Amino acid sequence: MVGIVIGITSVIVISSSGQGVKSFILGQIESFGSDIIQVETKIPSDSRYGSSPSASGVQITTLKTEDAEAILKVPNVKNIYAGSTGQENLNYENINKRVLLFGTGPDAPIVDGNIKVKEGAFFSETEDKSLAQVAVIGSDIKESFFGQTNAIGKEVKIKGKNYKVIGVLDKRGTVGFFNFDSVVYLPIRTLQKKLLGVDHVMFISVKTKNPDLVPETVEDITLLMRQRHNSEGPSKDDFIVSSIEEAKDIIGGVFNAINILLLALTSISLVVGGVGIMNVMYVAVIERTFEIGLRKALGARSRNILSQFLLESVFITFLGGVVGIILGFIFSFIISYVFSRLGYDLKFSVTLNSVILANGFSISTGIIFGFYPAYKASKLSPMEAIRK
Repeated sequence: MVGIVIGITSVIVISSSGQGVKSFILGQIESFGSDIIQVETKIPSDSRYGSSPSASGVQITTLKTEDAEAILKVPNVKNIYAGSTGQENLNYENINKRVLLFGTGPDAPIVDGNIKVKEGAFFSETEDKSLAQVAVIGSDIKESFFGQTNAIGKEVKIKGKNYKVIGVLDKRGTVGFFNFDSVVYLPIRTLQKKLLGVDHVMFISVKTKNPDLVPETVEDITLLMRQRHNSEGPSKDDFIVSSIEEAKDIIGGVFNAINILLLALTSISLVVGGVGIMNVMYVAVIERTFEIGLRKALGARSRNILSQFLLESVFITFLGGVVGIILGFIFSFIISYVFSRLGYDLKFSVTLNSVILANGFSISTGIIFGFYPAYKASKLSPMEAIRK
């Protein structure tokens, strides 16, 4: 029974945890909006480097701000911004901290509605094109460097040069395990020319006018990019165009596959518990041989004996399943509480499907591993059983 309890508890915890993490990740992705399309760099699939720039260490430099300007002319596109990232030390007086620099276009707050300016303003198109040394900082950066004092108008140093703080963002929190409050936003051209020394971007975010036309817009942008990059087809593409909905489908499929794998591994403990129950029931048959013989001598049929021992086996596993479900509820609550204390809004809810699945596992284990001892008991001869 202990083996069954452990197995069912694991099924409940893994099922609720998987569902909780999946809902959390999908919720984070949905926060960007269903009307968003992302254009990112990709190594052509027929390349000897594979298809992932980060995995192969190869950098694709063909995505430009000019591509973003061309995409803006696609009929269903409302706003765009090109973006890149980098890391540098940020200095203010005696405070020195390595931070993530996020270079974007001036329309970033329009495309990404979660970028909300609390104090000051976001940089303008004029500041972007003039390579202005201005910065918009996240709430954690503001607190770390300036505390409760006003940060607007102050100058911080990046790579030895002064950058004027013109805006402070509202607290956004962690999205996809990434803390957006510890980011410094710079004009994309300033980041490119003055800090990174490059002329390419890492991605382009696109906001559409009509979310219902996102699939068609993805196709339009793909065709436009192939024309601009002289690509002959998917295998030659050095970019990938995807929507938020596509990302959700992919991540949902990945989590479903992982959950199935984890449940398959968890079932090993159920098998171990089932073997233990089979052995116990087999010993019970031997110890109760006289009882079986007496019942059959008084008219009990083989199916009555089979049903008796099979029901005993199922009862043991069902009882173990009930205990396992209760423990699963408790552990899921504890895990959810721990994550909430760490600042992650993960809700590990035990669903009806997981309870049904756990009960199904426990009852099936009782039937499968209890059948052989029950069958052996039902085939005992009354005379031989009473003689023993």
